[in-house]
Amino acid sequence: MDNVKEPKAHILVIDDELGIREGCRRALSPHGYQIDVAGNGPAGLRKMRQEGPFDLVLLDAMMPGMSGVEVLKHCQEMDPFQVCVIITGYATVELAIQATREGAYDFLAKPFSADTLLMTVNRALEHRQLLKERQRLKAIEEEMREAARVRTESQKLDTVQGRFMVNMVHVMRAPVAVMQSYIQMMSQGYIPPEQYEATLQRIEERADSVLKTLDDLLLLAHLRGKAGEFTMERVPVADVLEKVTAELQERATAAELQLFLEIGDRPVFWAHRDHIEQLWRNLLTNAIQYTPPGGQVTASLHQDAEGQIVGAVHDTGIGLKADEISRIFEDFYRTEAAKQVQELGSGLGMGIIQNIVEIYKGTIHVESELNQGSKFTLFLPHRAPPTDTENQVIG
Repeated sequence: MDNVKEPKAHILVIDDELGIREGCRRALSPHGYQIDVAGNGPAGLRKMRQEGPFDLVLLDAMMPGMSGVEVLKHCQEMDPFQVCVIITGYATVELAIQATREGAYDFLAKPFSADTLLMTVNRALEHRQLLKERQRLKAIEEEMREAARVRTESQKLDTVQGRFMVNMVHVMRAPVAVMQSYIQMMSQGYIPPEQYEATLQRIEERADSVLKTLDDLLLLAHLRGKAGEFTMERVPVADVLEKVTAELQERATAAELQLFLEIGDRPVFWAHRDHIEQLWRNLLTNAIQYTPPGGQVTASLHQDAEGQIVGAVHDTGIGLKADEISRIFEDFYRTEAAKQVQELGSGLGMGIIQNIVEIYKGTIHVESELNQGSKFTLFLPHRAPPTDTENQVIG
């Protein structure tokens, strides 16, 4: 396999002298670095907001209007890990101390050679890599501490309900923490006004995820606890499937998928209508969500010789590993491949399907292969409508 070279670092030169700006460009560009320039502090800060983040900023200490030290303060506010090298013709101990306090990594005294510039740049970029690696390791350590905390709490609450609650809190915490982080960054001025709309959209996406998770939790609690009684009626299963498919057609088209419907029989099932709709909706939504563009999703329905209703949803999506198939009905479980495709999700959809199927004494069968697609098949036993003297609710 051919080696793919990663792009070189993106460097911003802020200096009021054209000769320094263009000299840095000529010295660094042949080594593969991408160079942007700005003639003063405000122009440099605009570039950082609009085109950043930059891997390195070469910053003139003495510029009219806004000094390099003032620019440095704003750099650190926008990116605490920003690496800056001060360029100065007035190198003094006082300036070095002040700039270091504001976060400068190193100095270049004018005039300097191309070799000195290149050596300083390489050293500064290595420093940035160390900062990023340190940040990555810190994030891993925090994840490990959080995982250890969850395990400890699960051991203390050694009941099914206790484990469910711990997992629920863990799943809900992530989007809420992200929303809180965005709000704090906006209130503290780290996000410029021109990025408010995009940031608010991200906050809204997390809020929608929380609300969807809460809806799924309420539905799951209702199914498992049979809160109240389920009113039963004659449900035309094919009609429900056609309705759900029509509603999801636009979503499938937007995802560049083909959505097929194969109805061999039109059985009537004695059930709660919302349950049958939920089965089809969850299965089809799941298939559409995890099937790459150009793929297809097929829903089918028929009755076997014994009158058993057989419904299936077959996709050409990301599929499952063999050891994942047995876990997909666990509360809050999501495969790593699913998380890569869709960051947000409750991990409760398949559990809802399983609970509905069990209410009607049915079964669900899963066939799947990684990167080849999945097929979920429902088997619902024939249930004759009750007579007038029989109770028409289930609970």
